[in-house]
Amino acid sequence: MAVPVAFFALFFAYPVAAIVGRGLKAGGVWQFGRFGEVLSRPDIGDVLWFTLWQALASTALTLLIALPGAYVFARFDFPGKQLLRAVVTVPFVLPTVVVGTAFLALLGRGGFLDELWGVRLDTTVWAILLAHVFFNYAVVVRTVGGLWSQLDPRQEEAARVLGAGRFAAFRRVTLPALGPAVAAAALMVFLFTFTSFGVVQILGGPGFSTLEVEIYRQTAQLLDLPTAAVLTLVQFVAVGAVLAVHAWTVRRRETALKLVDPAQTARRPRGAGQWALLGGVLLTVLLLIVLPLAVLVERSLDVSGGHGLAYYRALASAETNSGTFLVAPIEAIGNSLRYALVATLIALVVGGLAAVALTRKAGRLVRGFDALLMLPLGVSAVTVGFGFLITLDEPPLDLRTSWILVPLAQALVGVPFVVRTMLPVLRAVDGRLREAAAVLGASPLRAWREVDLPLVRRALLVAAGFAFAVSLGEFGATVFIARPDNPTLPVAVARLLGRSGELNYGQAMALSTILMLVCAVSLLLLERIRADRSGEF
Repeated sequence: MAVPVAFFALFFAYPVAAIVGRGLKAGGVWQFGRFGEVLSRPDIGDVLWFTLWQALASTALTLLIALPGAYVFARFDFPGKQLLRAVVTVPFVLPTVVVGTAFLALLGRGGFLDELWGVRLDTTVWAILLAHVFFNYAVVVRTVGGLWSQLDPRQEEAARVLGAGRFAAFRRVTLPALGPAVAAAALMVFLFTFTSFGVVQILGGPGFSTLEVEIYRQTAQLLDLPTAAVLTLVQFVAVGAVLAVHAWTVRRRETALKLVDPAQTARRPRGAGQWALLGGVLLTVLLLIVLPLAVLVERSLDVSGGHGLAYYRALASAETNSGTFLVAPIEAIGNSLRYALVATLIALVVGGLAAVALTRKAGRLVRGFDALLMLPLGVSAVTVGFGFLITLDEPPLDLRTSWILVPLAQALVGVPFVVRTMLPVLRAVDGRLREAAAVLGASPLRAWREVDLPLVRRALLVAAGFAFAVSLGEFGATVFIARPDNPTLPVAVARLLGRSGELNYGQAMALSTILMLVCAVSLLLLERIRADRSGEF
């Protein structure tokens, strides 16, 4: 635990504590009265209310739309199922900037719906809610569907033999077993939407602001650190409560009904009702997930007088973009790939060690450490990024001008995915195998290399893929610390969208398409090596 604890203490707790302290201290004295001053402001009250209700609405809408998909992926066997599973997961690993850009191309001014029917939904809450469903659809399908596919259907069949109807058997047998997984998925969706940043910033316009967006505005635009510090602590408390409940649901899920091989539960659809359900899910995936991505690609090729690669060629020109970048935007691709590779290595080392530590039974200390590892997913990335700038600027850690600062921030987001992917596999390793290796004279290192590593190798590759994808798309912290001469892809997209002009818009679509394709290829490779279908990310 020493390395993960040191990493999180230095690159997470220290920057966050420093920026909060700078905002709430005056003359070395804590000014706790600022909580009342900030939270009593009407504009802040509106932000808190919108953050809460849009997260609840997004969660409810996601469950409503995605639960039928979870059932179809769990119980039906049909051609193209593995490819479709990868397709629905693509949005989850996409940067929120790309998600916002895709829906802007679909719902915004001059977008697909605007040209077709004259309908615009950008700067409305509906665009935000639909984008959140798009982003989180896979969370429900994988988490709930992964467990659903392993529940023994014979238990529900036994209830029906004893006289229960189809709905009663589902309500009394299957639903209680699925309850913890549904709760865990709902909590994760709520967490991601409660802390939404890129989607709200691009689609919401000035009329809508979540806590994360408001923290960014107070920090970067107004330089009001006291208000930003109060909002950061409010978000921290809310996220901590959500993660505590999530940890409880995960422990309950581990004690669910006896699980079976998913291959034993999936079968071809039978009857008109099941085929209609499959068709409805396929139509939902087509309209909700495939259509926004397809429109994004089409807009990147839509030039005056037809379609072509003019926007892609413009990305290679530093002169064309001299008012926006110090270098040609296409250099952001190489920057992002290099940063993401380094961040992946850091996340694998830190997350791998943390996962091994969590497999050892050490009571509440280890369970608390598990919750700590999840905090970077919910605590303001804007706060972390700005905290990096004000803390890591003097010896022995003078990193403000160093390239390593970006991978370190990205690794903070990658570590939770490494832990969540590797932990179930490591816990499944029979400890007696290690003991047998020790009895035969193997050192602890050799026992790990000969026993654990062959069993977790595939999980390690999956963890690396997820860490690479999420590092590639990290935006909240990177927007503060990426240097102007070394922008990342998400930062470059945001800068292009922030400037007027058809050329800037087209280049933003082109860069977003490139980033989407890189993430999609990574995910398709993951599907080929994924070690299990348990639904853990």
